[in-house]
Amino acid sequence: MSILITNIKEIIQVEEKPQLFVAGSAMSKLKTIKNGWLQIEGNRIRDFGVMPVPGLITRNIDPGSTVIDATGKMVFPSFCDSHTHLVYAGSREIEYIDKIRGLSYEEIALRGGGIVNSAKRLHDAGEEELVEQALFRLEEIMMLGTGAVEIKSGYGLNVEDELKMLRVIRKLKTLSPVKIVPTFLGAHAVPAEYKGRQDEFVDMVICEMIPQVAAENLADYIDVFCDRGFFTVEDTDRILNAGMKHGMRAKIHANELDYSGGIQVGVKYNALSVDHLEFTGDEEITCLAGTETMPTILPGAAFFLEMAYAPVRKMISAGLPVAMASDFNPGSSPSGNMQFILSMACIKYRMLPEEAIHAVTINSAYAMGLSGEYGSIARGKVANLFITTPIPTYSYMPYAYGSNKAEQVILNGQLVRPAMVQ
Repeated sequence: MSILITNIKEIIQVEEKPQLFVAGSAMSKLKTIKNGWLQIEGNRIRDFGVMPVPGLITRNIDPGSTVIDATGKMVFPSFCDSHTHLVYAGSREIEYIDKIRGLSYEEIALRGGGIVNSAKRLHDAGEEELVEQALFRLEEIMMLGTGAVEIKSGYGLNVEDELKMLRVIRKLKTLSPVKIVPTFLGAHAVPAEYKGRQDEFVDMVICEMIPQVAAENLADYIDVFCDRGFFTVEDTDRILNAGMKHGMRAKIHANELDYSGGIQVGVKYNALSVDHLEFTGDEEITCLAGTETMPTILPGAAFFLEMAYAPVRKMISAGLPVAMASDFNPGSSPSGNMQFILSMACIKYRMLPEEAIHAVTINSAYAMGLSGEYGSIARGKVANLFITTPIPTYSYMPYAYGSNKAEQVILNGQLVRPAMVQ
């Protein structure tokens, strides 16, 4: 099957020579094509250019091909959401009310809420129920323009339930057109029964969970919540070392609650990304400089929990790349809307629209190990993109933060969301 999109007002995030990520001052530059066309063959972007469409292409269009007139509309690469906890059982709005009443994230956790609450709910839920709930969320984010998503485990907190979560994620990969990357996060929190015996829980993650996850090939990456009140640098070092020996590259929850040392241990293990980063100073920025580790900011969590915002402008000025992801989860960021994350990048982190677009596409694709195939409009890349509603400029995407601007969604070269009925 082929798709030809014509009369595109502007094609955004075009790459003639694909790159793995964009860093520093280069993030303020965005390649586009005005008055363009784009051709898809199979599941790949075959070609694109300035109108009119070359005669050779129009003469050879297959009778079964789809031709879309995108007059007044733009084409964006699909968003890549590199940090979510999308598989969970039920919501946690009661804790939201506790938060309104003044309780902190840590106080809620100490009362049996937070991650431990989600773990109990997940334990009681069956795999079919978890799949059904997660598919609904995947459909929602797909319709908002997301084409690739990382999903972490971490609401199991024991061997059986962590494996259950990862098997649900594996099932979702067969049911959804969204590209899904699975990450093992057994060290998400210390279960109540291990309070005072944290070393024993870490031993269980290393000696029982990791070998079984690896034996079933259930995860591409391994993650640890390395922060105050959760796992120490020493715990994290042990867990990442074990994961690496079983073929899982590191990703880190780091420096959300304090200067935890999580960034440094992540860089030590060549983590693909270090995420959250509300507490990032000169030492951490220097540590990240020149590495293969992507600093990933999660605006939804900082916004929802009313936390400090990571020093993104300082990071970019220092030459670092920056990615943005949703942190979609029931407790601290109950939304997977990457259009909102794009807006937050500009509103709260003072990023230019060009910088923000890089952060939610090519850089967040890199943070999942996918930027060779996803995250930009380039010949030969997977055809994951969306056509906008009629908009005046690409800056309108972050500007109009309350509306869905994705009108037609194409994933793997297939039209999965047709134009809205007028």
